Amino acid sequence: QLQASGGGLVQAGGSLRLSCVGSGRTFARYGMGWFRQAPGKEREFVAGISWSGGNTYYADSVKGRFTISRDSAKNALYLQMNSLKLEDTANYYCAARRGQGATDPGAYDYWGQGTLVTVSS
Repeated sequence: QLQASGGGLVQAGGSLRLSCVGSGRTFARYGMGWFRQAPGKEREFVAGISWSGGNTYYADSVKGRFTISRDSAKNALYLQMNSLKLEDTANYYCAARRGQGATDPGAYDYWGQGTLVTVSS
């Protein structure tokens, strides 16, 4: 019900924009978030947004470089990633939960498949 896309190979310092589109239900009243998981590591929170879009929050590691946004009319979520670093390499997942956003992946009800972001030197 969530389809993530936009991943790819990019050089360090470059930019990518991830998209996540919902189908089968409207996620307009859901908090949404982006998570990532690098090989051998646990899934970690990246960015979250409230159902209204009025509140956004970020992991310290991406603050100032990444921007989360949503377009409820399109049932879509985005993650603009700038100034990418080697350590940003991971599979990125979008997720949705009833109510407000959260940083705990266990709090989310719906998950998209991952989209791979690879940052090269």
